[in-house]
Amino acid sequence: MLTRRNLLVAAGAAVVGAVPLAGPATAALPQLDMEALIKAAQIDPRRPDTALTEGAKDSVLLVERALQARGLLSSAYVDGHFGTSTITAYAAYQRSLGYTGLDATGLPGPSSLRSLGEGRYTVVRAISPGSVVTLRGVQVNTRTRSMLFEAERLLGRQLGITQGSYSSGVGASAGTHDGGGALDLSVSGLSSAVRTDVLRRLRTVGFAAWLRTPAQGDWGYHIHAIALSDTDQSTGAQNQAGDYYLGRNGLANRGVDDGPAVSPKRTWEEYQRTL
Repeated sequence: MLTRRNLLVAAGAAVVGAVPLAGPATAALPQLDMEALIKAAQIDPRRPDTALTEGAKDSVLLVERALQARGLLSSAYVDGHFGTSTITAYAAYQRSLGYTGLDATGLPGPSSLRSLGEGRYTVVRAISPGSVVTLRGVQVNTRTRSMLFEAERLLGRQLGITQGSYSSGVGASAGTHDGGGALDLSVSGLSSAVRTDVLRRLRTVGFAAWLRTPAQGDWGYHIHAIALSDTDQSTGAQNQAGDYYLGRNGLANRGVDDGPAVSPKRTWEEYQRTL
């Protein structure tokens, strides 16, 4: 016979043995691929149209929507194309964080990118230029140094550096060496075939690289190299990287690329995944 006491005990046992209901699951934030984003930020402003960089649309949209939410970008430009309007809006965001100069060119860096995406996305495949070091009498960042060392390993020879990165005030360079990822290399004593091999190896590891000649400008023969996707790049270097992807020579005339064809065109991070 069930008494009132028995009913209470039974009810208590049921409560003790019950499995608590799960609370609402927290939705995972979308992932932003920084490698793809930086590639789009270099290529898209140099395009003659609003075509999209392959594999970058979703990541670009995440950034554009975050900029729009802050009132920095019109909805008309939330389209997955990291063009000049998005560059301008991102530069404004960088300035709002207190960044100036090379830190506010509109090319996303890891810190500003994570700050912009707080609560909206998580950054994956992050890129960092590393610290600034001295190499053979010039300044470079550690990412550029690693890239050069790998190209030299493939070549089986060391290359002479005539101008490094973070070097301003050289008029003929048009500001391309003001930031990171830029190198000028000596070709003294190298045959035409060896020069071509140097260019090919540099391009293989992730540099946009060209042979510069006196006929092109106020300079002697040398190799000019820009590390693709270096987030410390000056605006001029960003433009040269974008032009390289689009098959151009990196000069003001935007002529056809005159260097050895390397396919596919990989960044340093993409190259390392092939090893």
